[in-house]
Amino acid sequence: MIMQREASRIDGLIGEVLDDHLRDAVASLGDLAPLLQGMTGYHLGFLDESLRAVENAPESRGKRFRPALAMLSCAAAGGSVEQAAPLAAAIELLHNFTLVHDDIQDNSPLRRRRPTVWKLWGEEQAINAGDALFALAHRALFRLRGDVPAETLLDIAEAFEQTTLEIVSGQVVDLTFEEGDRVTTADYLAMIAGKTAAIVRFAAWSGALLGGADDEAAARYGAFGQALGLGFQIQDDLLGIWGAPEVTGKVAADDIRRRKQSLPIVCLFERVGPAERDSLRRIYAAPSIEPAEVELVLAALERHGVEAQVGALVRKHHDDAERLLGELAGPTASEPVARLRALVAQLAARHW
Repeated sequence: MIMQREASRIDGLIGEVLDDHLRDAVASLGDLAPLLQGMTGYHLGFLDESLRAVENAPESRGKRFRPALAMLSCAAAGGSVEQAAPLAAAIELLHNFTLVHDDIQDNSPLRRRRPTVWKLWGEEQAINAGDALFALAHRALFRLRGDVPAETLLDIAEAFEQTTLEIVSGQVVDLTFEEGDRVTTADYLAMIAGKTAAIVRFAAWSGALLGGADDEAAARYGAFGQALGLGFQIQDDLLGIWGAPEVTGKVAADDIRRRKQSLPIVCLFERVGPAERDSLRRIYAAPSIEPAEVELVLAALERHGVEAQVGALVRKHHDDAERLLGELAGPTASEPVARLRALVAQLAARHW
């Protein structure tokens, strides 16, 4: 019972402290441009489409597992969740900067079951909102100044910039994949290592470093985050085709309808014979995919056992994350480590 109360306290503290830092970041834009403040507040889930305050709407604020990972890693390494709050806010703001720009590039009308920023205010203003989130991420990071040694802050800031470059590079490669059909599984995994896993790796690494871990231990936390990030993206790919619409909030087989070269499709192209591959190429080369063709692709995925193949990869990466965390924690584990284990289990079992 005491452990449960401590877990609830930590979870509540993470949400409350992170919210405070994110709200402060948005509020700081008020003197610059009210619309900029409104768009960023809307995207982060604090405001509705009319820019009125929204209370108790966690579904519009995203999963937030990246900042939670940073705060818990800090606490697990000997620090506290409060200590890592500016870092966690920086990570969440950077992540949301990428989402605003990705929604424009992907022409996505919805994000977290709501219209995307570009859909409401246009692409030009959405770019401005994304740029503002990028700047706010750096401002949040620099709030660590005075609380950590200058050299540590510089190391974290340099890694923050490298992480951003890896995310953007991954997005560049992902967009090029849409123009071809000869992407290999290795190509795809290398791409998501940057686009998705880099920020998860950074969250665990930087949180641990901030909490007092030495370079070797922090690197092992980073490896844990890398495995978790890879598993997260592959699970997203699985849900993008086989996820239940009432849970994911997306149309069934939405990634197929969007002709997205996600991992299941990459695996399918690797498994089929020449004739079937040519047929799939024609489907994916068309401007749009008709419902009957979606069913053909789904049937091919089932025939070649792709769902099981991709599911096995999801389990592998989450198992790797659990193993790496166990090596870090040793035979005894603190409550923050227990919360990290719970986070791994939650992400491994998610259907949303």
